[in-house]
Amino acid sequence: MASALETLCGQSYGAKQYHMLGIYLQRSWIVLFCCAVILLPIYLFTTPLLIALGQDPDISVVAGTISLWYIPIMFSYVWGLTIQMYLQSQSKNMIVTYLSLLNFGLNLFLSWLMVVKFHLGLAGVMGSMVIACWIPIFGQLAYVFFGGCPQTWTGFSSSAFTDLGAIIKLSISSGVMLCVELWYNTILVLLTGYMKNAEVALDALSICLNINGWEMMIAIGFLAATGVRVANELGARSARRAKFAIFNVVTTSFLIGFVFFVLFLFFRGSLAYIFTESQEVVDAVADLAPLLAFSILLNSVQPVLSGVAIGSGWQSVVAYVNVASYYLIGIPIGAILGYALGFEVKGIWIGMLVGTLVQTLVLLFITLRTNWEKQVEIALERLNRWYTDDNGRSQNSRGNP
Repeated sequence: MASALETLCGQSYGAKQYHMLGIYLQRSWIVLFCCAVILLPIYLFTTPLLIALGQDPDISVVAGTISLWYIPIMFSYVWGLTIQMYLQSQSKNMIVTYLSLLNFGLNLFLSWLMVVKFHLGLAGVMGSMVIACWIPIFGQLAYVFFGGCPQTWTGFSSSAFTDLGAIIKLSISSGVMLCVELWYNTILVLLTGYMKNAEVALDALSICLNINGWEMMIAIGFLAATGVRVANELGARSARRAKFAIFNVVTTSFLIGFVFFVLFLFFRGSLAYIFTESQEVVDAVADLAPLLAFSILLNSVQPVLSGVAIGSGWQSVVAYVNVASYYLIGIPIGAILGYALGFEVKGIWIGMLVGTLVQTLVLLFITLRTNWEKQVEIALERLNRWYTDDNGRSQNSRGNP
C-alpha cells in the first residue's frame, strides 16, 4: 500500500508541487497505521489459522512464534517504507542507502551476538531483526524532520486528514497489485506443505526462494528507479523522457537477469551447500535449479514493468492482470501438475512460472501500446484534483498550480 506514494510523490515532485510530498506522506501514515491495526489478528492467531488450513502442526507452531515477533516489524513498515519512497521520489537515495547499510550491519552483528554468542536461537534471530529494523527508521525520521527535506517537509499539517478517501483507494489498488505478487510465492510454500516428505521439499524450496529473493533485489531496485523516474517525467510533462527511461531500465535489468540465468544453470549442483550439508536437500535443490534459473530470468523484467505501472498510476488495472495471471492461470496449472499429475513441487513451480510469464507478457503489451502523451494529461489532472496550497485550501483549477 505504501507504493501509492511512489505515484503521488514522484508525479508531484516532477510537477514542482513540492510541499504536497509531505502532505501525501502524512496521509499515507494514517492509512497504513490503521491497516496495520486491522492486520494484527492474523499475526496473533497464525498457529490456529495454519492448522485449520491443514498444515503440519509442528511447522504451524514455529510459524506462529515467528509471526508474534513480526508484529513490531510490521509496524516499522508503516514508517520505513513510506519515508523511503518519499525520499526516493526526490532522488535522495544516498541517505536511504546509508541507513540500509546500517540496517544490514546491525542485523549481522546482532544476529551473531544473540544467536552465536548468547545462544538465544529463534528469539535471538527475531530480536536482532526487530532492533535492526527500527534504528534506521529513527534515522530517517530525524533526517526528514530536522532539515533534510526543506522543500518538501514543512511540518505536520491538518491537510493530512483531507482527501483520505482518494488516498485509501489508490493505496488499496497498490496493495492488491503488489500483494497478489508477493502472496504468489507464499502460496507456493503453502501448497508444498501438503506434499509427502514436506520437510525436505520445504527446505529445498526455501533455499531456492532465498536465492531468487537475493537476485530479485536487483530487479526491485530497478522497480523503484523506474517508478520514480516515470512518475517524475510524467509530472514534468515529458512523455519522451518517460519512454526513454522505461526502455533503458527494462533492457539493463533483463541483461543482468540473463547473466544470472546462465550462472545458476551452470552451478546448479553446488548452490545448496551455501545453506545446508544435507545431501538429500542438496539433490532436491539441484533438481529445482532449472526452474529457479527461469524464475530469475522472468523476475528481471516483471518487477520493472510493475515499476512502470506504479509510476504511471495503473495500480488498479495491473491488480486485475495479476489476479487473472496468477490465481486463474498459474495456481490452477500448478495444482494440476503438482497433485493430479504427480510432479509435486516441480509441477507447482511450473504452474507459477506460467502465471508469471502471462503477467509479464500482458504488462509488456500494455506498456508498448500506451499513449504516453495521454498519460501526462492523466497525471496532471490527478495532481491538480488533489492539490492543497500551503494554507490548506484545495485547488480545483485545471491548470498547474
